[in-house]
Amino acid sequence: MADPVKIKIWSDYVCPFCMLAEGPLEEAIADVGVEVEVEWMPFELRPHPHPTLRPEDPYLPEIWERAVYPMARALGVDITLPDVSPQPYTALAFEGYQYAADRGLGTAYNRRMFRAFFQENQDLGQLDVLTALAGEIGLDEAGFRAALEDGTHRARHQDALREAAAHQVRSVPTLLVGDTRIEGVPRVAQLRKAILDARAHQAEDVAYGAACGIEGGC
Repeated sequence: MADPVKIKIWSDYVCPFCMLAEGPLEEAIADVGVEVEVEWMPFELRPHPHPTLRPEDPYLPEIWERAVYPMARALGVDITLPDVSPQPYTALAFEGYQYAADRGLGTAYNRRMFRAFFQENQDLGQLDVLTALAGEIGLDEAGFRAALEDGTHRARHQDALREAAAHQVRSVPTLLVGDTRIEGVPRVAQLRKAILDARAHQAEDVAYGAACGIEGGC
């Protein structure tokens, strides 16, 4: 059986375009006819101590009116500029992601974070908020809180950020589908093509390896 096509998607919980990328990603995977494995990767747009954005300043309302809301309407996504000010740092939430991923709930955790921020106006920088949200998706709240308080997954999160730097991720969402790199919210057709191209390259590699084995080396 062929290995699944792997997709890595770098995102930040305070990036509306990352939430908007979920729909095209899910749609492309649903009917492409190829097994796909998605790995969500953390990227902090504004890591501490850099100041985060404030919704009362002009920048956020302007970009939402110009780009976010039109795209959300086109995709049929309910999304609103949160009034949490300043916007939260996301390092702690990403440490929580590592906890969730270890328990097979990484994707569910990401979905809950996006909706908590962009649909429910919740402050993802607060430990109490993160703990309650973790409980909602079935994680043990006491264990989750203890892990974040103790910094259990801090080193792994930093390793993930170094991987983002190694891939020269500068903005989110950034997707890596095989050898194809897509920056920004992908189109469904664009994603399908990238997935099928990655599958074709896998098949070529398998065929090449088999030929080498038969011929006694390449």
